[in-house]
Amino acid sequence: MNVHDLPLYACAAAVVGPGIKVLTATTAGARPRQGDGPQGGLQALLNPWRQRPLPLTAAAMVAVMVGFNLAQTVWPALIPHLERRPGGPWWRAFTALLIESSGPLQLLFNLAALVAVVPVAQRVLRPAVTVCVYLVSGVAAQAVSMAGWSPTGGGNSVAICGLVGALAVAYALRGPDAALRRMALFVPAAGIVLCAMANNHGVGVLVGCALGAGLTAVRRSGHLVNTPAQ
Repeated sequence: MNVHDLPLYACAAAVVGPGIKVLTATTAGARPRQGDGPQGGLQALLNPWRQRPLPLTAAAMVAVMVGFNLAQTVWPALIPHLERRPGGPWWRAFTALLIESSGPLQLLFNLAALVAVVPVAQRVLRPAVTVCVYLVSGVAAQAVSMAGWSPTGGGNSVAICGLVGALAVAYALRGPDAALRRMALFVPAAGIVLCAMANNHGVGVLVGCALGAGLTAVRRSGHLVNTPAQ
């Protein structure tokens, strides 16, 4: 990771930060208490992994990324074979989600974010929808990057931002707590700012927000949102 990457990751953290506060409250069924210490926050993030039924889809998604993280650490030559490239084949918009091209800090940050977000997404959106939002948001962001925003590189943070966007908009539209609904709106707002910076994370966020809005619109007929699922 170079100096130019720092403001971009700060913006990504600005999406994940308020998003996690909303999403942990969604899973816990209550607003975070003021004054909760670091242990309380960590406990809230771990709760989705401990609840029944176990989030097996989330565990599989984490396992896939851990496997590729280990593979690229052992064989760094794997990265150029999978990352996006200018004028590269279309499938690199997908494989670029499997590797982290900016070094160990990116790898650790993205893995931690995935562990925090994906079990919440599975329980709120259901497993198949979680995978769909993750892939559609991530591939869209990688495709825009290949078209000119950031032609070379890779990482799954854009897909994680898509999940946060979907969950935040779902809560903003139907959540029970008015203050948390307002907080959730910071996520799409951050997505717009990121797009104005030509940052591919903004595409992931806004695609996820659009999918979250659509899923919320069909909630009454399909019960796709806010229904716990394995």
